[in-house]
Amino acid sequence: MALQANDRPAAVDEALGPGAPIVVFDKVSLAFDEKVVLREVSFTLITGHTKIFLGASGSGKSTILKLIVGLLKPDSGVIWVNGERVDSMTEVEMMKVRDDLGMVFQEGALFDSLTVAENVGYKLYEETDMPLPEVRARVEEVLGFIGLAEFIDRMPSDLSGGQRRRVAIARAMAFKPRILLYDEATTGLDPITADTVDDEIIKLRDLENVSSIVVTHQLRDAFRVATHEAVRAADGVQIVLADPEKAEEAEFIMLKDGRIAFEGHAAEIREAARSDAYIRAFLSSH
Repeated sequence: MALQANDRPAAVDEALGPGAPIVVFDKVSLAFDEKVVLREVSFTLITGHTKIFLGASGSGKSTILKLIVGLLKPDSGVIWVNGERVDSMTEVEMMKVRDDLGMVFQEGALFDSLTVAENVGYKLYEETDMPLPEVRARVEEVLGFIGLAEFIDRMPSDLSGGQRRRVAIARAMAFKPRILLYDEATTGLDPITADTVDDEIIKLRDLENVSSIVVTHQLRDAFRVATHEAVRAADGVQIVLADPEKAEEAEFIMLKDGRIAFEGHAAEIREAARSDAYIRAFLSSH
């Protein structure tokens, strides 16, 4: 039975606390005319953890993101984001919720006519009263975090594809959102460049406690995010293989025919592929 407006779980009210849910889907369904996209999909994202959505094209992965940010409304079911029920919110009400959401698109979606600094600080310039020197300082901080401080006054056309994606991540994190959504963030990049983007996703999760939802077709990148962690070392931040307990904080969700066909961490999806023909075929074909 779907949650009602006054049935919010107590844990949802503590969405900022360790181990508490920050995104909850409860029996969410959505159809476009005769095409059913999601059928009673339920999952919970824990604060500081990662959900990685897999599935064939048209399986509903990107639809999940659009429902979270309020670009779509479900036909039934309940959606909680940061302790707020968003499935019945108006556009005006959603604006406040979106302040805690950062979105990274496949192509980066940078403004070509703005510098890197102007792109990264865009939301701070446009939607806050933060003094300009403070905006500049925040821009420098996030660009330093992703290793692109020296590109602050460059134009997007001066950047490589991987650098543009990383600037898009910096722009998404500039407003200090608690949730980052990645929609095919590494598609079209070579493996070495994709690693740099994956590493930023890992660093934000492990060092900044950002909750992540990753939609991807790139299994190599999905497993890198799921099986590695960021640790601080004397010479800076290192990306290393996660210990088994840490690796369980990243879970895969595979969608098939509008339903969740699998949910579990990296070791579990590899084990499931032995007995599930669909999962085995999907993992072997990507």
